[in-house]
Amino acid sequence: MSSAIAATTEDTKARNKELIGEVLKAYPEKFAKRRAKHLGTYESEKSECGVKSNIKSIPGVMTIRGCAYAGSKGVVWGPIKDMVHISHGPVGCGQYSWGSRRNYYVGTTGVDSFVTMQFTSDFQEKDIVFGGDKKLGKLIDEIEVLFPLNKGISIQSECPIGLIGDDIEAVSKAKSKQYDGKTIVPVRCEGFRGVSQSLGHHIANDAVRDWVFDKSADKPARFEQTPYDVAIIGDYNIGGDAWSSRILLEEMGLRVIAQWSGDGSVAELEATPKAKLNILHCYRSMNYITRHMEEKFGIPWVEYNFFGPSKISSSLREIASHFDDKIKEGAERVIAKYTPRMEAVIAQYKPRLQGKKVMLYVGGLRPRHVIGAYEDLGMEVVGTGYEFGHNDDYQRTTHYVKDSTLIYDDVTGYEFEKFVEKVQPDLVGSGIKEKYIFQKMGVPFRQMHSWDYSGPYHGYDGFAIFARDMDIAINAPVWKLNKAPWS
Repeated sequence: MSSAIAATTEDTKARNKELIGEVLKAYPEKFAKRRAKHLGTYESEKSECGVKSNIKSIPGVMTIRGCAYAGSKGVVWGPIKDMVHISHGPVGCGQYSWGSRRNYYVGTTGVDSFVTMQFTSDFQEKDIVFGGDKKLGKLIDEIEVLFPLNKGISIQSECPIGLIGDDIEAVSKAKSKQYDGKTIVPVRCEGFRGVSQSLGHHIANDAVRDWVFDKSADKPARFEQTPYDVAIIGDYNIGGDAWSSRILLEEMGLRVIAQWSGDGSVAELEATPKAKLNILHCYRSMNYITRHMEEKFGIPWVEYNFFGPSKISSSLREIASHFDDKIKEGAERVIAKYTPRMEAVIAQYKPRLQGKKVMLYVGGLRPRHVIGAYEDLGMEVVGTGYEFGHNDDYQRTTHYVKDSTLIYDDVTGYEFEKFVEKVQPDLVGSGIKEKYIFQKMGVPFRQMHSWDYSGPYHGYDGFAIFARDMDIAINAPVWKLNKAPWS
């Protein structure tokens, strides 16, 4: 490392330390002491990012986290297209989460697919007092009459269900028996459980294990198995992401027997234990079920990153390493096919994006996985953090971030605004709650949860769209009219 680069890195570390101290001064002493554990700067010689995570948010701050219900219904179960997902409780939770995730699917809505529909038991005061089990049973009966082609039902518990002690498991068992063994899954994802939506992911994974895998364990495979059967786990098909990933796997010679939960089905859930390899995209939300399948069924799993050509190529080779030479040759063939296209994309957009600074704050895996895509375009990620990350997420992040990167966990609205004001990035990538704040500040922004109505961003095809969208965001003429505070 040259002395100039070293000096710049040390200057950045000193600035970050000063900035964190400045932010903490605005808080009461006890509060500042707690928040200090979640803010830091990555130092390259360390094996972790140096921040605490997966700890309860402090009451009174503007956290950007969601709840366990959001993690279960909004992330894991909701995209399974041929199931009806009941938001069991008052209407608000289901209404707020209705169709907001852009989980694309193939099917006829209201006939054999139900992702963008909202089903609620619409709890009223009398249901709180007298219980809602009978109402839930009646609702399931109505669903069976009105939507006879559904392949299953999930019951996503909202807060009141856990508080009043309704027995949704008993209702599920009774109704499953009534309807000839239909898959009916009770999910204890009441919003008050845990510290964020992350526990909802775990609860949802456990529900798949207990109410789908265990129930179908003795069923024979409905298809002829091959040595190249894989399952895509943890891709929610935002804007078609899973489709642009699946294309590459199939081109290299693999057969995708299950894709979940984006554009997924009950049959695919049941088929997954027959896979030869589970290919895991979102580690945070689905590592629990992949570990279970490794322990119970002996299925190995591998994480992959299909953001940007550099990471796509290395991921394809990593996936291929679990198979024979046919698949390894297929991976190289796919990489060779798309390399000229990616070089053309980079040649078009890199001159316009080279050297631009990015700050990220997202959920799941994106605070680390998208870094390579930005770097392929010559951009630099100078700050990143997770809404609901765990310690192992931050350990994985060390493989992506550079020395002196600002790290923030469960960042508050106040902290994020101050960080952006001082660091002065050219682009912020975060969620819908932050979008309009920063745009009104005059800072270019991309919504990195659901791609701002664009996508896909996964795969080689997705990278071309990603590059175009980052260029549009940063170089739009509107920023000549609305300057950032530091401009």
